[in-house]
Amino acid sequence: MKEKDWKKWIFWFSFAVAVIAVYKTIDSVSTLFTWFGGFLSLLMPFLMAIIIAYMLYMPSKKIEDLYKSNKYLKKIARGLSVFTVYAIAILIIFVSVNFIIPTISTSVSDLVGSLPNYYNDAIAFFKEVPDDSIWAKLNIPILIEDLQKFNFTDEILKWFDFENISQYIKGIVGAAGIIFDAFVTLVVSVYLLLERNDIKSFTKNLSKAIFSQKTYNKLAVYYEKTNRIFYSFVSSQIIDAFIVGVICSVAMLIMKVKYATLLGFLIGLFNIIPYFGAIIAVTIAIIITIFTGGIMKAVWVALVIIVLQQIDANIINPRILGTSLDLSPILVIFAVTVGGAYFGVLGMFLGVPVMAFIKIVIMEFISNRKKALEKEEV
Repeated sequence: MKEKDWKKWIFWFSFAVAVIAVYKTIDSVSTLFTWFGGFLSLLMPFLMAIIIAYMLYMPSKKIEDLYKSNKYLKKIARGLSVFTVYAIAILIIFVSVNFIIPTISTSVSDLVGSLPNYYNDAIAFFKEVPDDSIWAKLNIPILIEDLQKFNFTDEILKWFDFENISQYIKGIVGAAGIIFDAFVTLVVSVYLLLERNDIKSFTKNLSKAIFSQKTYNKLAVYYEKTNRIFYSFVSSQIIDAFIVGVICSVAMLIMKVKYATLLGFLIGLFNIIPYFGAIIAVTIAIIITIFTGGIMKAVWVALVIIVLQQIDANIINPRILGTSLDLSPILVIFAVTVGGAYFGVLGMFLGVPVMAFIKIVIMEFISNRKKALEKEEV
C-alpha cells in the first residue's frame, strides 16, 4: 500500500476515534458532573480551611509581631499567635451561641407566631381606608384579595416551622461526616497558618519556574493588589457589620423597640451590602416597628437608623477600611446589581471588590497604553 493511502487511513481512523471520544464524553456528561461534585465535596473541608486561614492570617500576623517584641516569646511567637487567634475566635463563637443567638431565636419565634395577627391587622386597616385616600388609588383592595387567595400566612409558617428546622439542625449536627469535616477544616487551617511562610515560598518559586520574569512580576503586582482589595474590603465589612449591629441594637433597646436585638442583627447583616443593604434594613425595621410599636415609633426608628448609618458611612467604615476602594456610586450599584443577579447575596457582597480590581486593571492598561503611544510619538 502506498504511503499516501496509509496517511489517508490513519487520518480517517484518528477522526473516527476523536468522534467516538467526543460522543462518549457528551454521553457521560452527567457521570462527569456527578464525579466532579463528589470530588468537590471531598475537597470542601480543605477549601473552607483555606478561607478560614486567609481571614485569620492578618490578625495572626499582627499578634505574632507583638509576641516577637518580647525576647522570651520570640521563638514560640508563631505558634502562640495561632493559638491566641483561635482562642479569640472560639470565645466569640461561645458568646454568640450562648447569648446572642438564643435572644435572636426567641425574637424570631415570637415574630413568626405573631405574623397571623399582624397580617389580619393590615387587612383590616386597608379595608377601612376611605375611597378618596392614596391607599384606594393604589388599588390596595385588589392586592388584599390576591394576598388572601395566596394564603400568605400559611406559606410563611411553612417556611418557619421551627419544630422541623430544629429537627433538621439536630440531624445535621449529629452526622459523623459533618463533625469529621469540621475537624479536618480546623486542623488544616491551623497548619496553613503555622506553615504560611513555607507555602508562600513554594508558591513563589513555582510561579517563577512556570512563568517568565516579566509575566511573574505582573502576576505578583496583580496578586498584591487583589489580596489587598479583597482582604481589606471583606474583613472591614464584617467588622463594620458587627459594630453597626451592636450600635443599632443598643439604640433600639433604649427606645424600647420590640425585637430590638433581631432588628439590630438584620441591620448589621444587610449593611455588608453597599447601598441596597441599608435600604432593605431600614424598610424591614420600619415595617416590623409599625406593627409592634405604631407609626410614630417607626418614624423615630427610621430616623435613628439613618443617622447611625450616616455616622457609619462617614466615620466608622472609612477608619476600619483605611483606604477607599475609590469607586463611583454608579460602579458600586452596577457591581451589586450584576453580582446579585448572577450569584445571589454572595455576589452582591463580593461584586464591589471585584469591580474595584477590574477598574485597577483597566486604568493600568490605559496608563501603559498612553505611555507607549507617547514614546511612539517621540
